Amino acid sequence: MAETILVKELDIKQLGTFSVLYRILARDIKVALRRQSDVTAVFFFFIIAASSFPLGSGADPKLLSAMAPSVLWVTALLSCMLSLSRMYASDHADGTLEQIMMSNQPTVLIVLMKILAHWVLSGLPLVFVAPLIGIQFNLSSAELQILAVSLLMGTLALSLIGSIGAALTLGIRGTGVLIAILVLPLYIPVLVFGAGAVNAVSIGMSPNGALSLLGAVLAMAIVFAPLASAAALKIALE
Repeated sequence: MAETILVKELDIKQLGTFSVLYRILARDIKVALRRQSDVTAVFFFFIIAASSFPLGSGADPKLLSAMAPSVLWVTALLSCMLSLSRMYASDHADGTLEQIMMSNQPTVLIVLMKILAHWVLSGLPLVFVAPLIGIQFNLSSAELQILAVSLLMGTLALSLIGSIGAALTLGIRGTGVLIAILVLPLYIPVLVFGAGAVNAVSIGMSPNGALSLLGAVLAMAIVFAPLASAAALKIALE
């Protein structure tokens, strides 16, 4: 079964590196979309959880706008975490992951494509829906723009960092709680700088400082997370 999937959808032995990486990305997205419940669960969890706060905290515009950055960022963080355990698990279960890792393609780039596929399905949709949710919190147009920009950078960083936890816990039962324990401390800078950028706009300050720090975290994650994840996957597959 695993070899059939690999030959038909990846065909890694007959293609160049860039073609293989594109096929890995496209395949991961296609396979995930076949399990629509997994994809929609992240999306609807974010909508329901974030929308519950305006309903439960009253209609005070100042209170809503003050709590909006933290609420939206925390719910986005938790939403991204919901699907971390499935980043490598399904391919590991049917043997596809082992065959991909044993190919002559760069392991780090393969891991990066799988991370990108996770972000496209779990993080990118939140970037588009968050400004709509932010309207419920009485956020200004400037705050909504910075919210979208910070989530665009931050959710990618969350997927990169989360991949380390997903790789370290591959093959272990009850990975959901274990991944949370591993990655939550690493998520704190992303949460602080992401919410801080929106808060800065709300008090009339420039968000550039917080966005720059968030960009620095993202840059470090792009460099180190695929390397750490690839090393953890090799250990798990031995």
